[in-house]
Amino acid sequence: MNNPTNDIAGFRLTEHTWMTELGNWIDAISPDGRRAGALLFDPRIIGLPGVRDRVVQAVMTDQRLVLGGMTGLIPVADVVAAGDQVWLLTAQAVSPTVGDLLAGGPIDPAGAVSVLVETAQTLIALHTAGVTHGSVHPGTVVITAEGAALLSERGLSDAIRGQVSAPERDVAGWAALARGLAASSSSAGPGTPHLGAGPPQVAQLLERVAAMAGTLGLAAARSTLLSEQSALPGGAISRQGLAQAARGRSVFAQPRASARPPAPPRDEGDIVTLLHVPKGTSAARPLQFGPGIGTQEQRPETTAERIWRAGRDEASTVHRPDGKPRASRARRWRTIWATAVFAVIMAGAILAWLKAGNAPELAVQSIDVVAPKKTQGCDSKVLITGKVITNGAPGEITFEWRKNLDKTVVKGSLRTRSDETSYELPLRWSLSGKSNVKATATLRILTPGPVRTDKATFTYKC
Repeated sequence: MNNPTNDIAGFRLTEHTWMTELGNWIDAISPDGRRAGALLFDPRIIGLPGVRDRVVQAVMTDQRLVLGGMTGLIPVADVVAAGDQVWLLTAQAVSPTVGDLLAGGPIDPAGAVSVLVETAQTLIALHTAGVTHGSVHPGTVVITAEGAALLSERGLSDAIRGQVSAPERDVAGWAALARGLAASSSSAGPGTPHLGAGPPQVAQLLERVAAMAGTLGLAAARSTLLSEQSALPGGAISRQGLAQAARGRSVFAQPRASARPPAPPRDEGDIVTLLHVPKGTSAARPLQFGPGIGTQEQRPETTAERIWRAGRDEASTVHRPDGKPRASRARRWRTIWATAVFAVIMAGAILAWLKAGNAPELAVQSIDVVAPKKTQGCDSKVLITGKVITNGAPGEITFEWRKNLDKTVVKGSLRTRSDETSYELPLRWSLSGKSNVKATATLRILTPGPVRTDKATFTYKC
């Protein structure tokens, strides 16, 4: 990629770049000198209605998860707009990936199992939090210089398509990753450099857990990998080979052969963070917040924006006695105010998430219906209880009770809270008359989908 300024929002871009479905990924150096990543979104994708807003929401979900202690994801530092360009900046390098390592040769069995164990754990944590990754494949599994496996691009594929992937899609992606690593392990020969080769049972183990993931789930597959480490060379999971391979492929490309004169300082007012954009703001109607960000629609400025503009105006009015602008002081003012507004924005975003303004969507994880075990006598009033377990998000559950002895349908709804995961839905069933029957009550959770059903049976004898 030809980037004339070689920097974006303080991140220095390198010559190492590659294309994905999202746009152009570039290895970068963060402002504090660490390896990082920068994604320049394809303008044909990010410019579609609603896409930019969904990307911002996906990133804010990630930041909330990381703030809550989740590991295993590539942390996103910011999403910024510079003119017509939209960039995603990461606080960690996004290369090399498992795909990069496989392109250079087989991955050692102990490292392959390490990748699968760590990615399975991350996916389990995501699903428990009520979200999914949506695009698990070798190109989104990043290997750090220490050999750790981190997932990148979480939720971005879904954001550009306007969909929410089911956990089963992540499981299928993980299983395909396991099969690819099994094939790599089985093709490794005794002379494989720096990666080694495992016995055939390693490939068989990976194939087995790939099949297990689809039937018994990721937790069972991960437990199997951990319990059968003895099949690995050395008898233990290890990151050593991964770390060695990653360090061998993580060197940035060399500078250009012909030196380019240094670019003039870029006005940071042209670069605007998007992570403060309120939910529901249309990508087709960008906010007026700094030059180069469009003017299709105006709205009242927030306090942070007024501070930003006040600092910018004050800096621009400071002049020398001869009438020439004092450029260095203006740049310092812009830097100070940009830092202040970014802190205000991030604090507001975190507070909004803590108030559940952007909490994960409500999901029902399980239901269980319980009826009395004792035989019920004449003219009984029977209490049947349905227990519903959710992911802890606020929302509304709609449900219905059906009874097999008549066609009555009892419908209802329940508002859930962000601090509770367990709810009871009672059904009171009155029976009378002389009879000896099996009575069955069926609970159907209609929303949020998919529809879930459970039932319980008791005996009425009179």
